[in-house]
Amino acid sequence: MKLLFLTSRFPFPIEKGDKLRAYYFIKHLSRYHSIYLFAINDKQPDKNALAELKPYCAAIHVEVVTATQSVLQMVKAIPTQTPFQVAYFTCNRAQINLKTFINEHSIDKVFCHLIRMAEYANVLPGKKAVIDYMDAFAKGVERMAAKAVWWKRLPYMIEEQRLVKYEAKVFDSFSQHIIISAQDREFINHSNKKAITVIPNGVEFDYYTPQQAQKKYDLLFMGNMAYPPNVDSVTYAAKKIMPLIHKREPTATLLIAGATPVKQVCNLQSDKITVSGWVDDARTVFAASRIMIAPMLISIGLQNKILQAMAMKIPCVISRLANNAIGAPDNCVCVAENPEQYAEYIIDLLKHPEKANEMAERAYTFVKQHFEWEQNVALANKLI
Repeated sequence: MKLLFLTSRFPFPIEKGDKLRAYYFIKHLSRYHSIYLFAINDKQPDKNALAELKPYCAAIHVEVVTATQSVLQMVKAIPTQTPFQVAYFTCNRAQINLKTFINEHSIDKVFCHLIRMAEYANVLPGKKAVIDYMDAFAKGVERMAAKAVWWKRLPYMIEEQRLVKYEAKVFDSFSQHIIISAQDREFINHSNKKAITVIPNGVEFDYYTPQQAQKKYDLLFMGNMAYPPNVDSVTYAAKKIMPLIHKREPTATLLIAGATPVKQVCNLQSDKITVSGWVDDARTVFAASRIMIAPMLISIGLQNKILQAMAMKIPCVISRLANNAIGAPDNCVCVAENPEQYAEYIIDLLKHPEKANEMAERAYTFVKQHFEWEQNVALANKLI
């Protein structure tokens, strides 16, 4: 079958969660179908990025929509009910070029990755389509609004209201629906939301394998360090959790690793906190760290970094919000709800490495059973 895959970012390099999910869906769906990738991007991907996707795609079209063009589209959306992040990626020229792309390749079905691309899928009358919500975006914006400074709160609230309506509206435009977690499904405001199929992310176990390496860091926080929930969480870790740890373990260290750290994150750098920025091979920092922490204060979707740490047998101390999407048993991860609990769990694992190792082994077994990309994408293929 000729399957059109619509995505709002070119899915390589993989430095964001939406790009990771798109990349692995394309990779594994290519076993069943001929994939025709149509991606919006702010610039043309380089040769290496294109080469990474070509083995899985029969054809690739990248529509460049610059940041300036996207901002203008957001301005045009002000008097409408279109969510700003949908407007940001929607371009009339791209819609016209998409129709040409479809006619050239005689597309059979459509896979729409994220509601951001729903306006593109809607220009294809009569085509049976699958939408991957991935996350409940409205709930994520609602949580950001609650924690935002006063002058950002109103724009967030407007966007949240628009997203609630839009997530429900696009439901009826698609014949099949998927989402990353049961938690996110509950946040979709539609009477038939139970019909949404939960398909979590997976882990490439051939890549993320346990490694023997010198432990240079006690704690690791990893993620896109320009993403506001990550920024808030790592700031919380550095300013609320680490001082409590240092009272009992003065030499404890934290590595903050991930793409594009903003100034607020860079300012956390100290003699005991390292901000590395982008890491070419995430496995190296997992292997060099004793414990992975994810004290997420705002969390929708599923934290891929936790799954990857589990696959590499790194013990994890995480928030209840982060674990809601994963569903790990208490003996596989430590779930904390305040700085004192985080510090207590972390110090206990640092002082008792045998306990940390036992928990990591149980977590590995759990993630291996529930988060295989191949089996998860096979479920998506049944819907297609």
